[in-house]
Amino acid sequence: MNRNSSANPDRRALLKAMGAGAAGIAAAPLLAACTGTAGGAPGGPGGPASLLPAPEPQVKPLLDQQKVNDALAKLDGMIQGAMESTGVPGIAVAVVYRDQTVYAKGFGVRESGKPGTVDADTVFQLASVSKPLASTVAAGAVGRKALNWTDPVVSHTPDFSLKEPFVTRNATVADLLSHQGGLHTGAGDLLEDLGFDQSYILSHLNQQPLDSFRSSYNYSNFGYTAGAKAAADAMKMSWEDLAEEILFKPLNMTSTSYRRADYQKAPNRALIHVPAGNRTWIARYSRDADAEAPAGGASSSVRDLARWIRLQLANGSYEGQQIVDAEALGVTHVPHAVSGLPATPGARTRFYGLGWNVSYDDHARLLLGHSGAFNLGAATAVSLLPGEQLGIVVVTNGRPQGIPEAIGAGFLDTAQNGSPTVDWLGFTARVFRQIDESEKPKVDYSRAPDHPAPARPGTFYTGSYANAYYGPLTVAADDGGLAFELGPAGRTTKFRLIPFDSDTFSFESIGENGNGLAGAIFAAGAGGAASGVRLDFYDETGLGTFTRA
Repeated sequence: MNRNSSANPDRRALLKAMGAGAAGIAAAPLLAACTGTAGGAPGGPGGPASLLPAPEPQVKPLLDQQKVNDALAKLDGMIQGAMESTGVPGIAVAVVYRDQTVYAKGFGVRESGKPGTVDADTVFQLASVSKPLASTVAAGAVGRKALNWTDPVVSHTPDFSLKEPFVTRNATVADLLSHQGGLHTGAGDLLEDLGFDQSYILSHLNQQPLDSFRSSYNYSNFGYTAGAKAAADAMKMSWEDLAEEILFKPLNMTSTSYRRADYQKAPNRALIHVPAGNRTWIARYSRDADAEAPAGGASSSVRDLARWIRLQLANGSYEGQQIVDAEALGVTHVPHAVSGLPATPGARTRFYGLGWNVSYDDHARLLLGHSGAFNLGAATAVSLLPGEQLGIVVVTNGRPQGIPEAIGAGFLDTAQNGSPTVDWLGFTARVFRQIDESEKPKVDYSRAPDHPAPARPGTFYTGSYANAYYGPLTVAADDGGLAFELGPAGRTTKFRLIPFDSDTFSFESIGENGNGLAGAIFAAGAGGAASGVRLDFYDETGLGTFTRA
């Protein structure tokens, strides 16, 4: 049954629902509600006066204006407490309730050590909060009949290719926007760190090994980017222009863009920061996410994002106008993939929609959300309770430590219970510390062996090496030692090689995924020269071996 239609369900739909067992029986009132033939009125033939004629189709709102106002009154304190606890330089927050922006504020500074303050119009890089923004744009294209969610990506992007021909032919837009295309988590990300552009990265994804198609969930930035790009290709526009036409201009989101150049031009923008110790932060890096624009390249202010949240909670309408087709948008809000199995029989399964984490709370209310994380210095989060018409977005200019997630969860907890029932910042901080621990290198190259073997003469290692995925690598003498260069032609990055043990050297990994020292392991070959080198940091999926040219 069309979720937005009042037409009567046909007999096949009713039988299908009933054939689903208990779940189908629970859904039957939804069908009956469309026909107006649900069980008898209270006290009538359908049952006693104390019983409803049918189960409620959704949980009635549990919040009211007073509860939300009370939570809003405590929100400043939550934010300031998080800033005092962590020292994060800047935070901006917006809250939407019943189609109104009821809170939009900034706290702290745009750059540590400088006077410029954060306000509701400060532009932040959104990281992966770009994904639900992107699925909204794609829904707009679907609503305009340019494509369907179930269209194979290759039907709109003919050069789309993955390692297995069957997956290339059949992977749909919805498959890729729900991370079910089979690409492993992080596929393509290391190419982005080296400076390769979107065209190069997408054209080389067909070398990445695949997990099970449609039966595995692997969070993939560039798989998502390929799926969203299909919507732009279907509209015969660039992704950046499509987002402006479909969403940003109609909602007057004048500070929002998928172009890094627009973020850099914004006079009121927050720089990204990493911790420098003792609750201090430093703006050490810049982050160019243009290559993965739909998945992570957006920048915006919380004032703009509040308009987008209003549209989400109003089924695609804004200020009385239907901006995005309600049915197309609704598809983004439902589970498409299991993103996390329950730890116990009574625990909840976690789901992913199209650009949204989809879950259900203690009261069976739908909860939509997404976090964004740049390890180089940005953390963001958005949480929506559609049944309550309530949403919050939190953006920060500091490396992920669970701060925006804690503020969002604390606010919703307070609205429900009058005050937080969990130490949310302590909880989320532990989760992010565990993530950091899991991403440490498997070999600690900072600790040399007790009796390392010396390296061979430099000429054994110098020369050119080829790799179909990462491109050429050149090893040369450098300042009394050795270094290699890798990356796009004309924009290579130089890595100093530090002797570790015999033919193994270490080098400093770089970029968003950099995690300290990595290894360069040379293989002996004939003729007194290395035959190849394996870079373990770049070899996560078996693509990191370079062969002497």
